[in-house]
Amino acid sequence: IKSAGCCKRFLHYAFDYETPKTLVIPSLGVGFVFRFTQFLVVMYVVGYVCVVQKAYQDTDTVISTVTTKVKGFAFTNTSDTEPRFWDVADYIIPPQGDHSFFVLTNMVVTPKQVQSRCPELPSPSTICVDDCNCVEGHSDPRGNGIQTGLCENYSTTARTCEVLSWCPLEIDTKHALLAAAENFTVLIKNSITYPKFNFHRRNILPHVNSSYLKRCEFSRLTDPHCPIFRLKDIVSEAGEDFQDMAVKGGILGILIDWSCDLDWWAGECLPKYSFRRLDNKHPVNNVAPGYNFRFAKYYKTADGEETRTLIKAYGIRFDVIVFGTAGRFSIVPTIVNLGAALSFLSLVPVVADWFLVTCSRKRDLYSRHKTTHLTEDADSASVRDFSPSLSLMNLISTD
Repeated sequence: IKSAGCCKRFLHYAFDYETPKTLVIPSLGVGFVFRFTQFLVVMYVVGYVCVVQKAYQDTDTVISTVTTKVKGFAFTNTSDTEPRFWDVADYIIPPQGDHSFFVLTNMVVTPKQVQSRCPELPSPSTICVDDCNCVEGHSDPRGNGIQTGLCENYSTTARTCEVLSWCPLEIDTKHALLAAAENFTVLIKNSITYPKFNFHRRNILPHVNSSYLKRCEFSRLTDPHCPIFRLKDIVSEAGEDFQDMAVKGGILGILIDWSCDLDWWAGECLPKYSFRRLDNKHPVNNVAPGYNFRFAKYYKTADGEETRTLIKAYGIRFDVIVFGTAGRFSIVPTIVNLGAALSFLSLVPVVADWFLVTCSRKRDLYSRHKTTHLTEDADSASVRDFSPSLSLMNLISTD
C-alpha cells in the first residue's frame, strides 16, 4: 500500500498538467509595483543598452601608424662647455623611433676619453689602503672598469683601486641644460583604419594645406585639430613644468583617441588629444627619477689613437599612443542584445507576485486563489464550473 501511494504521487508529479491562470486584482499598490518595474526594465533597455552601450552596433578596433618630425634650435654657452648651436640632428636621438621620439634636454659630457688605466671613483667597494685591497681582474657591474690590482691616489685625501677603462671617468657634475627645448615643435602624422568597415582617416584633416601647417599650433580652445604641438604646451597639459622635468628627464604620453560612431547621423570622426606623464613620480619615494641613457661619439687622433666623447643624455621621451573603437549599426547585434535585454521583462511578474503574496494586506486570500488544484473526484457541477476556466480564470476581488 505504501509503495502504491508513492507510485501514485510520482505519477501525479510527472504527469499533472499545469496551465496559467489569470487573477485580475484591482489593487493600486500591486499595479503600481508591476508597472514601475516594467518602466525600469524599459528604461534600462532604451537608456543604457541602446543609448550608452550602443548595443545595436558592430564594433572594430583601430589600426594605426605614427610618424613624427621635431623642429627647433638652441644655443648653449656655459662655464662647463664651449658655446654651441644645437639643431634637430643634435638633440633628437635616435632620428626615428617606433611611435615615440626623444628630445635631449640635459647632459653630462666627458670629452677626450681614451682606453687606459685610472683610479676608480670613490665608493665603499673601491676605496683602498694598499694593493692588497684590490683584486686583479675583478669587475663590478656598478663600477667603471676592470681592476688592475693596484691601489692609486684618487685625490690628496682618498685612494681607490685602479681600473682598466675609458679614462678620465665620468663625473656626474656637468649639466648643460637645453632650456630652449620647451619651444621646439613636433608634427605628428597619424593614419588610422578600421578594416571591418573599410574606414580610413588621418589626423591631418582634408581641409588642411601646407600654408595652414606653417602657421598653425595646437590649442585646445582655438585650434584643437592642428597636428603641430609645442613641447612646453604638451608638458603643461600633462600637469608638469617643462624646466623642472628637463633636468632629470621623464616619459610623457601623447594620447590620440579615435573612438568614433560611424553611423550616418553621428557626425564626423575626429581625433581627440590628451597628455599625461607615464613614468612614476612619487613625491616621497623618488629613487632613480627621470629618464637617461649614455652614448658616445668616437674619433681618431692624428697618431691613430682612438678617443671618444661620452654623453649621458637626460631628456623627455614622448610616446604617441593611439587607441579607439568604432561602431556602426548592424542588425545581428541589434537583435541579439535587444532580445537579451528584453528578457528581463520576464522578471517583472516575479517581482509583482512576490509583492502580492508578501507585502499586500490580503496576501492570504491572494495566495489561496493563485493556485487551484482540480481532482478526479470533483462533482459534475464543480467540473462544469471550473472547465471554462482551465485556460483562463478571472477572479475579481476588492482590496
